[in-house]
Amino acid sequence: MNYFLVKSEPFKYSWDELVKDKWTYWDGVRNYAARMHLNAMVVGDLVLYYHSNEGLEVVGYARVIKESYQDPTTDDDRWVAVDIEPVQKLKTSVTLKQIKSESRLENIALIKQSRLSVMPVAKEEFEYILSLGGL
Repeated sequence: MNYFLVKSEPFKYSWDELVKDKWTYWDGVRNYAARMHLNAMVVGDLVLYYHSNEGLEVVGYARVIKESYQDPTTDDDRWVAVDIEPVQKLKTSVTLKQIKSESRLENIALIKQSRLSVMPVAKEEFEYILSLGGL
């Protein structure tokens, strides 16, 4: 199993909307590195859900339910999407400030490659963030 983090601005598509919708396709990615990470996702992989811009916090985690396919928002076949479903909301959101202050997370891609909207995380980082969030 692999672990990832995806970012969404909550005013565009929040965790609560994902929960209400029960699933969504993760589309609109126009960065080659992020696309590479989408292509690496397989059914069952777990994904931290991060609110960017507003909040700056991990709020829950989701699961990949469909592997990469042509992004439905473009005819350009270079871009892909995956489908995800919510698994669980964190009891307490884990802020970027918290993440930056934790020595166990000093190498997390969220800090090292902060502009990417889709990134891998190590299993240990994923589990530690869940524990910080009360799970």
